Amino acid sequence: QVQLVESGGGLVQAGGSLRLSCAASGSILGINAMGWYRQAPGKERELVAAITRGGIINYADSVKGRFTVSRDNAKNTVYLQMNSLKPEDTAVYYCNAEVTTYRSQLIVSDYWGQGTQVTVSS
Repeated sequence: QVQLVESGGGLVQAGGSLRLSCAASGSILGINAMGWYRQAPGKERELVAAITRGGIINYADSVKGRFTVSRDNAKNTVYLQMNSLKPEDTAVYYCNAEVTTYRSQLIVSDYWGQGTQVTVSS
């Protein structure tokens, strides 16, 4: 069983900053990519940022230069530093991790956090 627990969401004014954290726990052999997605009301879930175990990073164009994703492999934790927030960044942010576990064989599965609300007021 693997769990992802997010923290750090909240309400902030435009131009402000927030830092999200997501810690993975459970019977984990390894974690490949970790990342953040978001879903605004009436819209599809979209990738915000992702980082591989080796540190290769991908950002959505809309957040480049404002958001920074990082991870601590020893703690199975991924972070998202969000600066210069805009009202259009308002969404539920979800943590995602590609996790390898073992149950008679190696299994690679995607896991999701419960989501954390980020609201940016104008």
